[in-house]
Amino acid sequence: MKYRTYTVKTFRQIPQVQKHLTEEQKFDIEVVAQVFPFKVNNYVIDKLINWEDPLNDPIFRLTFPQKEMLKPEHYEKIAKLLKENAPQEVIREEANKIRMELNPHPAGQKYNVPEIEGMKLPGAQHKYKETILFFPKQGQTCHAYCSFCFRWPQFVGMEDLKFAMKEIDILIKYIKAHPEITDLLFTGGDPMIMKTKIFKQYIDAILEADIPHLRTIRIGSKALAFWPYRFTEDDDAQEMLDLFKKIVDKGYHLAFMAHFNHYKELETEEVKEAVNKILETGAVIRTQSPILRHINDSAEVWAKMWQKQVEMRMIPYYMFMARDTGAQHYFGVPLVRAWEIFRDAYRNVSGLARTVKGPSMSATPGKIRMLGVAEINGEKVMVLDFLQGRNDEWVGKPFFAKYNPEAMWIDELEPAFSDEFFYEKELEEMLAQKV
Repeated sequence: MKYRTYTVKTFRQIPQVQKHLTEEQKFDIEVVAQVFPFKVNNYVIDKLINWEDPLNDPIFRLTFPQKEMLKPEHYEKIAKLLKENAPQEVIREEANKIRMELNPHPAGQKYNVPEIEGMKLPGAQHKYKETILFFPKQGQTCHAYCSFCFRWPQFVGMEDLKFAMKEIDILIKYIKAHPEITDLLFTGGDPMIMKTKIFKQYIDAILEADIPHLRTIRIGSKALAFWPYRFTEDDDAQEMLDLFKKIVDKGYHLAFMAHFNHYKELETEEVKEAVNKILETGAVIRTQSPILRHINDSAEVWAKMWQKQVEMRMIPYYMFMARDTGAQHYFGVPLVRAWEIFRDAYRNVSGLARTVKGPSMSATPGKIRMLGVAEINGEKVMVLDFLQGRNDEWVGKPFFAKYNPEAMWIDELEPAFSDEFFYEKELEEMLAQKV
């Protein structure tokens, strides 16, 4: 299939949009897309969305901005400017003001930028000692944009909010200087948006460096869900698969970190073929998604998704909480409710699907998991632990928060049985050193 994308400037040309959406609904999309990035492609349009009932379709909500993603006062400001035919620079200025109110860099990302010999690596993040994230310059877009995406600042033209780096040599130098690093994660955007010849330059440099302590190469990608043709029909699809095999043949563990948000994304023949081709290279596919209101906030959806992934020989890996950025008020699910959904889905799948971990918050101190609700000395509490931490000694250590069924994030919780969470003082000291 020939790749075609649609943005806020061209989405009215989509036949299904013309036929099934009212003028008011189209205007809502235009308003919200002034603030949040919007791009969709013809595979998503033709293969994944139920156009007989689009407003209730999870993939439509996943890709088309919804009116409620903006708070009413923000919506009205942008809508007024559009109705007045205000100059684009005026609309952009107002949109940027709104964006800055939406926590564009959640989870303390600004503290994760590594440094070597006095030089910062603005296209990398090193938060957990074993894993470094790399944002290749040419991978800072996606085949289509998820409406919830916590990396939305990457795509809205606010250059000072981007993480991206073109040069690989300084990254290799940093990894060599840090023998604790075992995993390199290519992320973005989506590195699979790159042509193979570009991605190959990065990979070949890593392989030629022959770093003894680097054992795993990960690729974070939504391409399997949003453009499986990347691995089947694109003109350089086989080259990409050959590159995957080259990584594996060199002795690296290649982990393809696939983003699937709903089981509907697993049902086409195209995605099944693409998954098989990737697995044939020797790569392993692990799956992850946030839990999202209006899209997948039910145990039935998650159980069906995990079961289907196991059937397709993929490994369920993470259920995340929607980060405290962007339209969290629209997509966010309270921690207690997310745990109930996770538990109910988890107990309805076989052990092979119980590789999944969550619900997990990728927060400033680390990946904090909601373990459950308990009663201790007559007090109802929430039980949490660290799956990853800025200090690895925090990992696996249970701690307690006062029961709060409305809280969506760690900073909305209060410690139980003490004045502060056990890690807070140390975290404050750690972050102070990075300022």
